[in-house]
Amino acid sequence: MVTTLYLIRHGETEGAEIRKYKGTLDVPLSEKGMKQVERVSEHILKLMITIQKEGDTMPVTGSKLAAVYSSDLSRALKSAEIIAKPHSQVPIAVPSLSERNFGLWEGMSFEEIKEKYPEEFKAWVGNPLEFSPVKGESTLEVRDRVMDAFERIVQAHTGERVAIVAHGGVNRIILCHILGIPLENIFRVEQDFAALNIIEFWDGYPVVKLMNGTIQD
Repeated sequence: MVTTLYLIRHGETEGAEIRKYKGTLDVPLSEKGMKQVERVSEHILKLMITIQKEGDTMPVTGSKLAAVYSSDLSRALKSAEIIAKPHSQVPIAVPSLSERNFGLWEGMSFEEIKEKYPEEFKAWVGNPLEFSPVKGESTLEVRDRVMDAFERIVQAHTGERVAIVAHGGVNRIILCHILGIPLENIFRVEQDFAALNIIEFWDGYPVVKLMNGTIQD
C-alpha cells in the first residue's frame, strides 16, 4: 500500500522583494503568495481526482487529503488553510515544523549580514552543517525536531494522502533525508515559494515523484 505526501512550501510573503532571513519571525503571506498557494491547492485536487478515476496500482484511501499539517507560523498556516479547504480539513499546527531560528540574523537582509558578519556568513553558506547562524539553531538541531515530526506524520497515515506545509529550510531537510543528500549540501536543493514536492512511500520506501514543482497560471 502506498502513502502519498504532498510537501509544500508556503507562498510568497510580504516584503519578499528583499531577500531576508525571516526564520521564526511571523511574516504574513502577500496577495501574490495566496494566489500561488491557491493554484497549488487546485492542482493537488485535480491530480488526486485524476488518479482516482484512472485507478492506482496500489490504491490509497479516498480522493481527498486525510490530513494537512503545518508549521505554526502564520505564513505556513494560512497556506495550509488554503490547501486544506477543498478537503474539508482544518490544518494541524506542529511547532516542530517551524522554520530555523536564525538568531541575530533574523529580519536582516543578505547584504546586511554580509556586511556585519562577513566571515560567519561565508562559513555558513560554505558548510551549513558545520556552521550556524550567529546565536541561531544548528542544522542538526533543526533536523532532529523536523524529522521526528515528519516520521510521526508519515507513520500515522499509512495508505493515505497527506500534506505538510512548511518552509524552505524544513523542506530541504526532509528532501535531503529522503534522497540521501549530505546536509552540508542542503543549499543544492531549491524550494521556491509555493513549491510542491510529491513523495510516495511504497511499503515505507520513499520515491520522489516531483520536487520544487511550481504551478503557473
